[in-house]
Amino acid sequence: MIKGLISPILSPFDDNLSFNQEMYNILAKDLLSDGCMGLAPFGTTGEALSLSNDERIRALESLIQSGIPANKLIPGTGLCNFPDTVNLCRHATDLGCHGVMTLPAFYYKDVTDLGLFEYFKRLIDEVNHPNLKIYLYHIPQVSGISLSVDLVKKLKNTYSDIIMGIKDSSGNWDNTVQLLQIQDLAVYPGAELPVIEAIKLGGLGCISATANFNSENIARVIKLCHEKKWGEAEDLHKGVKKVRYLFQDYSAIPAQKSMLAIKYNEPRWRNIRPPLSQISEDKENQLMMKLRNFGFNI
Repeated sequence: MIKGLISPILSPFDDNLSFNQEMYNILAKDLLSDGCMGLAPFGTTGEALSLSNDERIRALESLIQSGIPANKLIPGTGLCNFPDTVNLCRHATDLGCHGVMTLPAFYYKDVTDLGLFEYFKRLIDEVNHPNLKIYLYHIPQVSGISLSVDLVKKLKNTYSDIIMGIKDSSGNWDNTVQLLQIQDLAVYPGAELPVIEAIKLGGLGCISATANFNSENIARVIKLCHEKKWGEAEDLHKGVKKVRYLFQDYSAIPAQKSMLAIKYNEPRWRNIRPPLSQISEDKENQLMMKLRNFGFNI
C-alpha cells in the first residue's frame, strides 16, 4: 500500500492542445520530490476523459521511461466501454504499476449493485493478470454512479487480493468512515480536508487534487499524523485547509494550471481542453495574490 499523499497529476497541453510529455514528466518528478508518495495519472483532475486511450498509454510509458518508478503509479483506467477499460488495466499492470484506479462504467444510470458487481467480476476475469490490483474510484457527483458500502465490502471479500482500496471523493464523511471499517481495504479520502480524522481511523493518507500545488504541506501533515504528532499536524492542517478552500472558490483544475504556469514560468500550463476553460486574467491575479499572502513564492 502507498502510505502518504498521492497526487492526481494535472495534464499539460501545447497551444494546439496536444499532450506535452516533457512538462508532464517534470511535474511528476517534482511532485515526488516534494513529498508525494505516489501519483494517480488520468483522474478527474488530469482531464482523463478528455484524453484518448493512445495518449494515456504513451504518457504512462514515457513517465516510466523517464525514471518515475512504476510502483509509484496508480493510473486511472475506468471508461464507459468495457473493452478499452480492460486494455488500459492490462497495459498498466504489464508495466508494473502499483495498481489501477477504476471508475464503474458510468454512462448508464440507476444500475444495481448486482450489475456493478458483475461488471468488476468480468473486468477481473478478462484482464486475467496475476499482478492486477484495483483501487475503486468513487466520485458519484461526477460519474453519476455510486459504489455502495455493501458493494465495496462484497468486492473486497470476494477478491481480497485484487481489490486493494478505494478513493472516496464523495465528500460524505459518514461514507468514508464506513469504508474505513472494511478490513484490509486502503481508503483514501479524495481531499486533504478529512485526512487527520481518516488516519486516526486507520487511513493511509489521501489522494488530493491540490497536491499539484501544495504537496509539501499536505505531505507534512500526513507524515506528522503517522508519527502521532497530532498537535503539530492540526496546526499545519489549518493552513492546508485554507489553501484547499481557496482553490475551491475558483474552478479547481484551470486555477491550478494557472498557478503552475506562474510557478514554472511556462504559459502552456494554462492550456486546457474544452469544455473546460481557462480562468480569467483577473481571477488568476487575485488567486496569485491570495496565495502569496499565504506564504507561497509565486
